[in-house]
Amino acid sequence: MSGEFDLIKDHFSDLANHADGALNLLDDAALFDISPKQQIVATTDSLISGVHFHLDDPPCMVARKALRVNLSDLAAMGAMPVGFLQAIILNGSVNDLYLESYKNGLNIDIEHFHVPLYGGDTTVSSGPFSVTITALGKVEKGSALLRSGAQSGDVLCVTGTIGDSALGLACRNGKLSLSENYEEHLIDRYLLPEPRLKVGQELAGLVGACIDISDGLVADVGHICRASGVSASIDRDSIPLSESASAAVSKDRVWWECILGGGDDYELAFTTKLSRLESIISIGQEAGVPIKAIGRIGETRDDKMEVVVLDSKSAEIHVSTPGYRHR
Repeated sequence: MSGEFDLIKDHFSDLANHADGALNLLDDAALFDISPKQQIVATTDSLISGVHFHLDDPPCMVARKALRVNLSDLAAMGAMPVGFLQAIILNGSVNDLYLESYKNGLNIDIEHFHVPLYGGDTTVSSGPFSVTITALGKVEKGSALLRSGAQSGDVLCVTGTIGDSALGLACRNGKLSLSENYEEHLIDRYLLPEPRLKVGQELAGLVGACIDISDGLVADVGHICRASGVSASIDRDSIPLSESASAAVSKDRVWWECILGGGDDYELAFTTKLSRLESIISIGQEAGVPIKAIGRIGETRDDKMEVVVLDSKSAEIHVSTPGYRHR
């Protein structure tokens, strides 16, 4: 069965042929000119119970995550958020008490990120409860970060730590058992991602390509490679891990698969020139967000825009599940 990007290419990409800001439907968001100097950045994501969250996850956290994953797309474009729209599909399992908690959670992040709710839609279905949010941001014209600017010789970097959310879901589902404080940290990261908005805005003019890690580290770096016509190598031992994630791989190295392909981290992965790396690391320090180089961008190999993961001896590591498949 074809994946998400084949589906877009085969069925929808030609519908956007006359929209320059659609970016071939392959970027984190779309761009709209609103003045000679400014553009609107628009992105939308859906969260479906049983797929993207558990119905017994705290409703306030479901609401905040639904907003934050969209704000993360804005961060990956270097945009400043200005507001959002929300469409929710309710079912019989969502009562007034659930919605009150959901509303309270959403209000926390409306205040925290200064992003008002401008409207949306509410309907009822016999299917799963779902939330779709369309977030709007703004950038100076020509300054948006895209997936398509990586060049051979660039350094590949990430913000924060990788793999926490996927490992948190494994803890949440009873598949991974760690000490209580480690599990609590990982589950918190699964429930509540942190969009790197300040860092994304500061990276304008300093990076070649940027993406937020939602499908998985290897998969999302692969999206950059396909958009830019390059390949990438990732040094596994350079990937920044939290103390909790380190405990998981120390217990069983099989959890590296989760870190490399699990997704839902909503950290930024981006490319830059080596000469700019020190300045970029300083940007992260000022924002309280660690930034680390984890690999290199290279030429395509046999016309393949691929991502390889290397061990400490530069031997290639097989990654059985490089990322989440939408179809």
